[in-house]
Amino acid sequence: MIARSMDRATEEAIQRASVLGFQTVWDRFEAQMPQCGFGETGLCCRNCMQGPCRISPFEDGPKVGVCGATADIMVARGLLRAVAAGTASHGGHAKHMAHTLLMASQGSAPDYKVTDEKKLLSVAKRVGIEPNGKDINTIAQELARVALSEFSEKDSPLSWVATTVTEGRVKKLMPLGVVPTGIDSAVSEAMHRSTYGVDSDPVNLLLGAVKCALADYASCHLATDIADILFGTPSPIKTRANLGVLNEKAVNIALHGHNPLLSEMVVRASEEPDLIEKARKAGAQDGINVVGICCTGNEVMMRHRIPLATSSVSQEAALLTGAVDAMVVDYQCVMPALQSASECLHTQIITTMGISKIPGALHVEFEETHALQRARQIVEAAIEAFKRRDMAKVNIPDVSSDAMAGFSVEALVEALSLLNKEDPLKPLIDNIASGNIYGVCLFAGCNTVKVPQ
Repeated sequence: MIARSMDRATEEAIQRASVLGFQTVWDRFEAQMPQCGFGETGLCCRNCMQGPCRISPFEDGPKVGVCGATADIMVARGLLRAVAAGTASHGGHAKHMAHTLLMASQGSAPDYKVTDEKKLLSVAKRVGIEPNGKDINTIAQELARVALSEFSEKDSPLSWVATTVTEGRVKKLMPLGVVPTGIDSAVSEAMHRSTYGVDSDPVNLLLGAVKCALADYASCHLATDIADILFGTPSPIKTRANLGVLNEKAVNIALHGHNPLLSEMVVRASEEPDLIEKARKAGAQDGINVVGICCTGNEVMMRHRIPLATSSVSQEAALLTGAVDAMVVDYQCVMPALQSASECLHTQIITTMGISKIPGALHVEFEETHALQRARQIVEAAIEAFKRRDMAKVNIPDVSSDAMAGFSVEALVEALSLLNKEDPLKPLIDNIASGNIYGVCLFAGCNTVKVPQ
């Protein structure tokens, strides 16, 4: 058997799945073994109607596709398309944030407002917007329009690349032609150049992947900036993590996905006295308990101390406790298998985005114009699901630990300013230059079923 998890809570959930006769992500992974070696190495292609083609990595078998594409071409095209898919996903999230900031500044999304004015002014100045006595909503509106202009192709580099990447790095990237001028256009170009009969130079294809990846970076940075503006820039906080944060005596709502526009509203609705009282009348002695999963869980964890129940690959484990009354999802990293798991128990899966539905789930279409109203509807659905909970099936692992979150760039700079108020980054840079610190790296991305978590 393949090693599954080093986390005791997840292992308990896996054992619970076996008792219930439910296939987890690990079972489905094992059923796929051995996975396709051609796909694993990137030596397969179905980018045109003459395929699918595959190239043998061994001595026997074809060495080129029908069109003549070599192994290097095939792998480079596949990587470029994978980068384009990720950029489209992060870009969609960022565009959603920008549209909401625009609507909030115009008054058509009344449940949203500028929370961090300092961050708004800082970002606006960075992308060339001068305050000049303008009110906050006017500046927010101008910033939202600049953000939305990042998605269409223009004559100049993306503002969220040109103003955040170091000047020296931009100078090195410009001659290579990899500084993007539009997020959506970078995705479109990547799909075009990786199509049959277009780019057949592996190095050029990889440069295209770099260009698209920079558009992805811009999307992530843009979305983070706007989230901070709307909901507040995080600062270090202490909370709890793992499945033990679920509460047997409360209506448990798990927030899963990527979009804080939804999760922020559900957190706000869950704190309304009338809904808490409604939960208690339904039998939930402790009212409503909101927990997070995956990236949207991180958003509410670092801003509201909402505990994190589990991670992406073990998302089914939360349902297998029998204590989650509703799992509210938006988009990205949401397994379709969640609905199957919910049918073993009582959990109500609630989808909220028109582009991300699951057959059998309750769909509550999220609308920025009626955001809090939709969030209340979601909380009420969770309370109704609680009434169907079978307490005999509740099995919450007694596993949780302290967690620290909220380390935004602003929080880190503020901490370093205690060492050098005039130039907060100097102590860090000096220690990197002297070799005391080897460097700074970012750990980002979800874990995978291929490696025990």
